[in-house]
Amino acid sequence: MDISGELVNDHILVRKPSDIGRLYNKSHIGTPLPSNMLRLSLLEGVFLLDEGKMILHQNKKQITFPALLKQAVQRIPEFETKYLVYRDLRNRGHAITQVDDQNTVSFRKFTQKNEDAYSSAIAAYSERDVLDIELTKQLIRQYTLKNNALWFALVDEEGDLTYYDVSKVDLSGDISEHKYPRGTAVLLKNRLIVFDKKLAGPLLQKEFFGKPFGETLQLSFIEALYLLERNILEIQTIDGKTLSEEQCVRQMQKLQPDIVQRLIVFKDLKKRGLLVKTGFKFGAHFRAYSKQPEATHAEYLIHVIEKNFTSVWAEVSRAVRLAHSVNKEFIFACIDGTMIDYIRLGRLRP
Repeated sequence: MDISGELVNDHILVRKPSDIGRLYNKSHIGTPLPSNMLRLSLLEGVFLLDEGKMILHQNKKQITFPALLKQAVQRIPEFETKYLVYRDLRNRGHAITQVDDQNTVSFRKFTQKNEDAYSSAIAAYSERDVLDIELTKQLIRQYTLKNNALWFALVDEEGDLTYYDVSKVDLSGDISEHKYPRGTAVLLKNRLIVFDKKLAGPLLQKEFFGKPFGETLQLSFIEALYLLERNILEIQTIDGKTLSEEQCVRQMQKLQPDIVQRLIVFKDLKKRGLLVKTGFKFGAHFRAYSKQPEATHAEYLIHVIEKNFTSVWAEVSRAVRLAHSVNKEFIFACIDGTMIDYIRLGRLRP
């Protein structure tokens, strides 16, 4: 038997106790009112009409699905995006409720259908929206630090859904920093070369610095600057001139403008016991290992960003999917002054 509802302004009232029981007690749809009625949002009403579970009237005149849909589109910001997420999660068996008091989160998910506790906050986005990292950090602080999960639901132009589990992570590994004999590296154009085998061998074997270059060892800009700061390397030009750290950075910035930001994250990851290598072939700044490469594959792909970072969702989706396809986690390393927040976006199948 269909549920009966009455459209009143921008909401729907359900009066019959049996209908209220079916909607709220069994499915957590609607909001109970002190007058023993159930209040439905227009979005919930569209869903119930779409599913053929409700008959709706206004002033004794039946309201059709197209008519209610048009009203909902006019009155609810980003209705089409929110509705497609709501319908998809409801059809997957999730008890979710619409959030009316803010624009950043669209829904909350109940832990169980008959409880009033929430387990997840869900933000709905269109593929044409923009990821704002500062807003994302605010949502993480607001929800995940209270032991709630934060989901991002992305709706593409054909109405297909992609879900992400978003959280702050505390990265750590088992790679200890070692002591090395002091030596010299020669700056070419895009890399540096260590000719001294007594230094080159241990750098590669103990912390996987560099890569063999004939009988020598080549280092990346980042690795060389890190070793320079640790007073392990002296960096020279091809004609034997010794360069200061400032001169090295200035010269390297001509080819890699964000070298300083990358170095900040590189040093922090090393302090956390991770082994860090370039992530270029995976479309990220770094790939990171928690153990020696012979013991494990790189677990993380890390992209360095600053606090005002924004991106179209297509770019983010591409990065997360690639990381997922090679069994790695995609991490944003967000720099804010001396602070670094590591934010994970993981593919989710709700």
